[in-house]
Amino acid sequence: MKPSLRVQPHEVHCTAVRAQGAGGQNVNKVSTAIHLRYDIHASSLPEDVKQRLLALGDARITREGVVVIKAQEHRSQEMNRADALARLQALVDSVAEAPKTRRATQPTRASQRRRVEAKARHGAVKALRGRVDF
Repeated sequence: MKPSLRVQPHEVHCTAVRAQGAGGQNVNKVSTAIHLRYDIHASSLPEDVKQRLLALGDARITREGVVVIKAQEHRSQEMNRADALARLQALVDSVAEAPKTRRATQPTRASQRRRVEAKARHGAVKALRGRVDF
C-alpha cells in the first residue's frame, strides 16, 4: 500500500511561457506552455520523502532542490498545467514509499552444489578446446 502524499497547490509556482516547435501563428501569439517550479525544501512533504526526492538522479531537480517541469504537449494552458501537476505528483509518488531494506541470506546447499557442478561442466568444455595431438 502506497501512502498518498498530495502536492499542495499553493506550494507550486506555475508560469505561462510560449511553447516551442510547430504550431503556426498560435505558437507565436499565445503563452500555452507551463513552467512549473516546486521547491522541495520549502514543501510540506515529510523529511524522509524530501531526502529521497533530493537523492534522485533526476535531471528535473536542480542543485538547489527545485523541481522544474515544462509542459507544452497540449494547445491549451489548462491541459498543460494539469499535465505538469500530474508529472510532479508522479515524481513524488515514486519516492513516497521507503524502499525495503535488503536482508542478506545464505545460499541453500542445493544451489551451492548446482553452482559447483555447472563450473565443473564449463571447465570440462573449455579443457576440450585445446590443441589436438595425434
